[in-house]
Amino acid sequence: MKRFEIFFGIIKVPVDFIMVILAFLAAYELRLVTEPIKGIAKPIDYSVLPTIKEYLNFSIGAAVALIVIFVLGRMYTLKTTLRFSGETKKVIIFGGIWAMAIITYFFFTRTFPFSRLAIIYSFALTIIFTTFGRGLIRIIQRGFLRMGVGRRRLLFIGNNNITKEIYKYLSNDLRYKIVGLIGQKKKDKLKILGAVRDLEKIIERNKIDEIIQTKSDVSETQAEDILELCDLHHVNYRFIPDLIDVHRTNISIQTIGSIPIISLKPTPLDGWGKVAKRITDILGASLGLIILSPIFLITAIAIKIDSKGPIFFARLDEGSPVKRVGQYGKLFNFYKFRSMHPKTDNLRYTELTKKNIRKDGPLVKIKNDPRITRVGGFIRKYSIDELPQLWNVLKGNMSLVGPRPHLPEEVAKYKRHHRFILNIKPGLTGLSQISGRSDLSFEEEVKLDRYYIENWSILLDIKIIFKTLGVILKDYKE
Repeated sequence: MKRFEIFFGIIKVPVDFIMVILAFLAAYELRLVTEPIKGIAKPIDYSVLPTIKEYLNFSIGAAVALIVIFVLGRMYTLKTTLRFSGETKKVIIFGGIWAMAIITYFFFTRTFPFSRLAIIYSFALTIIFTTFGRGLIRIIQRGFLRMGVGRRRLLFIGNNNITKEIYKYLSNDLRYKIVGLIGQKKKDKLKILGAVRDLEKIIERNKIDEIIQTKSDVSETQAEDILELCDLHHVNYRFIPDLIDVHRTNISIQTIGSIPIISLKPTPLDGWGKVAKRITDILGASLGLIILSPIFLITAIAIKIDSKGPIFFARLDEGSPVKRVGQYGKLFNFYKFRSMHPKTDNLRYTELTKKNIRKDGPLVKIKNDPRITRVGGFIRKYSIDELPQLWNVLKGNMSLVGPRPHLPEEVAKYKRHHRFILNIKPGLTGLSQISGRSDLSFEEEVKLDRYYIENWSILLDIKIIFKTLGVILKDYKE
């Protein structure tokens, strides 16, 4: 999912919150100037009139309640699919449920508002203000889309009547820029970019964000290749039902016009999952850096006493920054406590290559590594050397949980199906790290990482973090 979509999805939450507060404040002021209405509005009893501060506190609680109800009503989906009329209808429906919830609160707590009319004003103005806020977001979003910012570059696979119908429908949708299609040339406006065998080049050349497959006569091998290429290049893949076998359960079904269409998602970390994981990472890394600061200090002192050289391993032998491969293959600066003698890192590829015990894949692990210092052996055993990576997590290069952060020279040797693990940020710990530590083969490690990516949840992250602590404590007892 593009950052553009995520931003305009997230911004709805604070805008809704602000609009509720403004609606309540406007209702409060409006009630003060409203003349008495027979049977509805009596003269204000100033002895029970709440202060503006008390009323503001109540409005904050009401705003939080509305957001919770909107969340349950799926009003914060990051990918905008509803028309504004449909969104307005949902605001009215769930706003009504919210109003009923507040009335129920007053009934059970036996507390009563200072004015029934003020509450009526509050409910009505909340619906109006919230609708206005969401309309303003759409206007700004559409303005950017008209300028070409945030549009999804779309490719069709197949050239048939269904393709033409979807093309006609989406050609007027500002969210999409239709790049062309893969299929046989016919007399129509659709631009032919090549054949299925050219898919990877077409994706790279045209920076494709999304593919819709309408072609049914593809072989099983071609179908697998298409899925693999979409995973590799982080392309959202959608297809018309009953065209190919579905191998994943992480799907969503929508309609374009009258045509049902299925979207395959490589990970639940698409959309709000990504936001939730990032929030968890920031909170967890911040807390970890504070709580573990004494261990940082003790480790730094021990490293300096034990051997000459820097405290952190942040530079390679020739002086360039240490890099690891992050999400989508992007490089980032990587930090660890130094556990080896200075300027010995490159020996793994020269005189120590014969001691490499991992022959099954691109990873290198040296048996009885002579480069490791006394303190280095200790901090490696209990994963203390990896604690500075909490800074990488805080910066957004890594996550608390994810695949192992691999070296650029290792990733260069990946086979195509290995690159799927680059769909998410690498982690301080992960499913593969707690399932055998360094004893797993590379293929087993990739399988576990793939399972994690396809089945991610906050609960799974929590389980992995606690199991990591259990593995470290078990090593300590031994």
